Amino acid sequence: MPGTVAKSDDSPQRILIIRLGAMGDVLHALPAVSSLRASFPHATITWVVEPRWACLLEGNRAVDQLILLDRRKLDNVRSALGQLRSMSFDTSFDFQGLIKSAVLPFLARGCRTRWGFHRSVLREPLASWFYTGPGFRPSSIHVVDQSIEMIRAAGAKKMDLRSPIPMGVSEGNLPNGPFILAAPFAGWASKQWPLEYYAALAKLLSPVPLVLNVAPSQVELVREFPSLLVHSSSLPGLIDATRKAAGIVGLDSGPTHLAAALGKPGVAIFGPTDPARNGPYGGSLAVLRQAKAETTYKRGVEIPASMRAIRPEMVFERLKERCL
Repeated sequence: MPGTVAKSDDSPQRILIIRLGAMGDVLHALPAVSSLRASFPHATITWVVEPRWACLLEGNRAVDQLILLDRRKLDNVRSALGQLRSMSFDTSFDFQGLIKSAVLPFLARGCRTRWGFHRSVLREPLASWFYTGPGFRPSSIHVVDQSIEMIRAAGAKKMDLRSPIPMGVSEGNLPNGPFILAAPFAGWASKQWPLEYYAALAKLLSPVPLVLNVAPSQVELVREFPSLLVHSSSLPGLIDATRKAAGIVGLDSGPTHLAAALGKPGVAIFGPTDPARNGPYGGSLAVLRQAKAETTYKRGVEIPASMRAIRPEMVFERLKERCL
């Protein structure tokens, strides 16, 4: 039961993973799932994920099968729920901790042991109603370590903290020589760094180019800075560009956690969110955060003073230490 340590003879044979999204959160779940595979090599592991993030799991040897769930499409929801009901699981892990994720193992056939976190650490405490037991209370701060703790409590003994990432696909034009890659947009405006700071950083980096990776829908937002190189791509294109980059400038966003999973050097700029809990995992990226930054997980619509306090010169000096 969640909150207790499983006995050694309780090895699960059919494991269900719930981590629907978003990008960084899927990446943060990879070490726990890799460790489940290492601990239970003969188990069948199924992962429920949103279609847009499925490419992050392409070729992942820890995952036997995917169930794609797009809640915006009724036919897809019916199909995904039908798959869940037609399959049998003996153990599930909800790494998301929301009602929409917690209910899925409850709906699956025969899933008697449903692991999830205690209501005290959930954004939606009601999600804990769908777990078997009170939920797991982690002692670690970082979300990756919390998931590792939970699978240990479930009986996993062999840890494999690697995060397998597919190769990606070459898209668009990238510099032939070394370049620094930045993804300037995040899910919340309050986690972003001012665009004019990237232009200033590009001057400091010259002759090493600073390339901004953006989605096709974001290209117009950076056109006012013609000195910046823009690389517009899909997620597989971002993976490829990240692999090729000499270094990274990141935010608390998926592309930064992708770079961390790939072990790329660089700098991660943090403001309202706590890097001790949500920061890049693995140590390859240096974190810059103002000492007086207020920690909040409210989705702010403006760039806060704590992000503006991280000057381009500060980022440049860290990049020189890490990757120039």
